Amino acid sequence: MQYKTELHAHSATVSPCASVTPAQLVERYTEAGYTTLVLTEHYCDYVIDPAGETWEEKTEHYLSGYRALKHAAKDRLQILLGCELRFLGSQNDYLVFGMDEQFLLTHPALHHMTPETFSSFARENSLLFVQAHPYRRGMDRIDPTLLDGMEVFNGHPDHNSHNLKALATADRYGLIRTSGSDYHSASALPAGGIRTSDPITSMSQLLDILRSGNYTLICSGKNAARDGLTDMPAKS
Repeated sequence: MQYKTELHAHSATVSPCASVTPAQLVERYTEAGYTTLVLTEHYCDYVIDPAGETWEEKTEHYLSGYRALKHAAKDRLQILLGCELRFLGSQNDYLVFGMDEQFLLTHPALHHMTPETFSSFARENSLLFVQAHPYRRGMDRIDPTLLDGMEVFNGHPDHNSHNLKALATADRYGLIRTSGSDYHSASALPAGGIRTSDPITSMSQLLDILRSGNYTLICSGKNAARDGLTDMPAKS
């Protein structure tokens, strides 16, 4: 049996560009046969900065979507905490895996860092730093040596993320390959993520699996059909 994990999804509780509620996320993903979802709310100036006076208030707001999703999921869907980080002065987005609630509380204003400083910070703290949809319009590719991985399949139905270019770049530089639905709307269908032989129940387990390459990339939906992609091994 193979287990499905989503690596890129948002809720309307925190991400202003999303319209799907935590309860709707649970319904969509359990119906689609997923056992784990990593919630990657947007972490950027327009989400974090107006969310309170103190860092604790800002963090509490940022975590509200994750907590609401865990409450809605109960024992139906495993929920893990990720983030989609955007630094000041850039439109680039980065998926970050490995942080927990306490880490966010004790490491303020990550969006005020730069890709260079965050790359060193991520490695010092055993985080994975993955550029999301690097070839989507408006994105810039950073020095690949700063990254651990690259999102080689992005399933957002309203964007052409030029996944084949991302796949070629990840392979050229030996980066970890990830796939995600970039889920925002209840009208969409989950289209990305990974398949594993065992269910993913913790962030430490997810990090180990991503570093090992022992998983299959889920590539489905509109973007997969356009690019001629199907589910593929994480390692080329």
